[in-house]
Amino acid sequence: MKAAVLQAGKALPRKDWLDLQRRAIFDFCKWDSQCEDHSVLAPFPLLLERATAEFLNETAEALCREALEAETEILRRPELVARLGLPGALRKLLEEGFRDHAPVRDVRVMRFDFHPTPDGWRISEVNADVPGGFVEASGWNALFAERWSGAEAPPAPSEAYARAVREKAGTNGFVAFVHATSYSDDRQVMYHLARCFSRHGLRTCLLSPTHLRWEDQRAEIRCAFASGCPDAIVRFFPAEWLPNLRDAECWKMFFQETSTILSNPGCAILLQTKRFPLVWSELCSNHSTWQMLLPETRHVAELNGNLDDSWVLKPALGRVGEGIGIQGITTEKELQTIARRAHHEPSDWVAQKRFEILPVLTETGPKYPCIGVFTINGKAAGFYGRIANTPIINQNAQDVAVLISSQEGSVAL
Repeated sequence: MKAAVLQAGKALPRKDWLDLQRRAIFDFCKWDSQCEDHSVLAPFPLLLERATAEFLNETAEALCREALEAETEILRRPELVARLGLPGALRKLLEEGFRDHAPVRDVRVMRFDFHPTPDGWRISEVNADVPGGFVEASGWNALFAERWSGAEAPPAPSEAYARAVREKAGTNGFVAFVHATSYSDDRQVMYHLARCFSRHGLRTCLLSPTHLRWEDQRAEIRCAFASGCPDAIVRFFPAEWLPNLRDAECWKMFFQETSTILSNPGCAILLQTKRFPLVWSELCSNHSTWQMLLPETRHVAELNGNLDDSWVLKPALGRVGEGIGIQGITTEKELQTIARRAHHEPSDWVAQKRFEILPVLTETGPKYPCIGVFTINGKAAGFYGRIANTPIINQNAQDVAVLISSQEGSVAL
C-alpha cells in the first residue's frame, strides 16, 4: 500500500486569508465561515504530491466500483438489508422496491474519507447518501491556488456534478435541489450547486421534499412559489430523516423506480451505514479494496463489554463525526453515554478497529488531516480537506484547502 505523502503549507498573511474568506462567502456561498470565535477555514493548505493524488483517485474509483456491485447484490437479498441498522420504514421500502434497480440511470455521488497512517492510507467511511464539501472542494481549493506558487487546485466536483446531470437530463434540463430548508449550512450547498448548474445551461429550483408529489413514477413540484416536473432531483436531505416527514407520499419514491433522475437514490443509504462491512462475508461480489483500507468492523456485542483504546464505537448512521467514542480522546462522561447506548441498541452501532492518524505539522502545532475524495458516476472528481486538533474529525474540524504540488517547497505568492 502506498505510503502517505502529505504536508501542510505555511499560513497566508492574515490580510490575504481574510480576503479569500470574503470571496468564499460571496463567490462560492461559504456562509458558515465562522463557528463561535474561530474561522472554519484554515489559513494554510494541505499539499499532496501528484503521485499521491493519482493514487487516491484510483483507489476511490476502485472503492466506488466495489460499493455499487455490493449494493446491487444486497438489494436482491432482503435478509441482508435487514441487518444494516436502517429505520424500519426505509428497510421495508428497500426490501420491496429496488430488487431490479437500474443504477445506470441515476447520477451517483460519493465521498471517501482517507486518512494518512504509519501503514499508508486508510479510509474511515464513505459518504454515499448526501455527501457534503462541494463548496470547499470547488471554491476554497481554487481560491487558495491563486495565492500559491508551484501548486494547483484539483478538479472542482461541482463542475463535474453539473456536467454529469446535464448529460442525463439534457441541456436546459430542469433540476430540483431537495434539502432541509431550515439549515443554512445545507442551503449554502444547494445554492452553490444551483449557481454552478445554471452556468451549465440547466434550470434550477430549491425545494423541501415536502414540495414534491409523484404521479406515474415522475416527480412533480407542488408549492406556492414553483411548479413543474423536474428532469432530475439532487437530494441533500439525509435518507434516514425522510421518515420523520408527516407525508410519506412526498418521499417514498426515492426508494422505488422512477422516471425522474435521482442523485442520490434512496438505496445509497445501504453504503452510508457503518454496518455495511458486517455483511461482507456473505457477499459474492468483490470488495478487496474495502477490506484492505477499512479497519476491521464488528458487531458491538462481540466485544462483550470489553471496550479498550484499540476499538472505536460508531453509530450506524452517524454523520460529521457525531457520536463517535474513542477511549482517551472522547471525554469519559461522553464515552460512558455512548457505550451505554451501544449496549442497549447494538443493532444501531458498530465497533471498528482503531488506526493511528499521522498528524501534519503546522505553524500552530500538529493537526490531524482527512482527505475526502469525490467520485461522480464512478470517476474521481476532486478533494475536500478537513483538519482537526484531535483524531476525531467532527463539526469542530476546519475546512482546509487541498492543492496538488507540482514541485518541492511550494510557497505562497
